Formats: sequence, C-alpha cells, structure tokens
Amino acid sequence: QVQLVESGGGSVQAGGSLRLSCAASGWTANPSCMGWFRQAPATEREGVAILYRRDGSPYDGNRYYADSVRGRFRISRDNAKNTVFLEMNSLKPEDSGVYYCAAAPRTLYSYSCESWADTKEYVYWGQGTQVTVSS
Repeated sequence: QVQLVESGGGSVQAGGSLRLSCAASGWTANPSCMGWFRQAPATEREGVAILYRRDGSPYDGNRYYADSVRGRFRISRDNAKNTVFLEMNSLKPEDSGVYYCAAAPRTLYSYSCESWADTKEYVYWGQGTQVTVSS
C-alpha cells in the first residue's frame, strides 16, 4: 500500500523560505511523476512542481514548474530515502495554502510528465501540509 506523508509546512513572513518533504512508502513505480500541488481556500488544486523519474534515461530528473513559482521553488528527490522535497524561497502571501504530495506511475512508453498539472493524472495523494505566508 502506497502512503505519501508530507512534512515541513508552517508559517513564515513574506520573503522567507520553507522546505517541504514527502516521504513515500510502498512506492516503487519507475517511470513515475511525483511532486507537489497546492490548494488555497475556495480555489482549485493547482500543480506547483513535479519531478520525472526514469532511472537510466536522459529524461530522468526532468522538472516541471508552475509559472508562478519558477525561479523561486526547486523540487528535488532522494532516491535512497524515497523522498521528494520542495525548497520554497522568496515566499509570497499568494503561496499560502495546503500543499499536497502526489504520485503517478508512468508506462514504459512515457518519457515525460505530460499533463503534469492535471490532478486526474495522479493516483496517490498525501494528507497535505499547511503553508501560511504573511505579508
């Protein structure tokens, strides 16, 4: 059974930084897409950053970012710990919301995270961690 557990959320002032972690248990899919979505009150869940994994492929490690976070956020992973991270810098109040970890297996015919920001592409979700950025 796959479980995704997020941690690292909290409250920070604008301009500050936070680092989120998503520890995956029972997750061995490769190729796969894994990363982060967020949802603010009364809004739809939106894709933030996704990382493609395909061991031994030149496409391994490809990253996908929302325009609103590119240059400020960085997604990374530790394969040995089966953990994905989201380093968030220069945080803005509009970055506030619940951040969810999401994971999707990919077939061997896939070489990217096409439609990466579509929530329907993801099979597994974490419970979410709150990020609050005050002005």
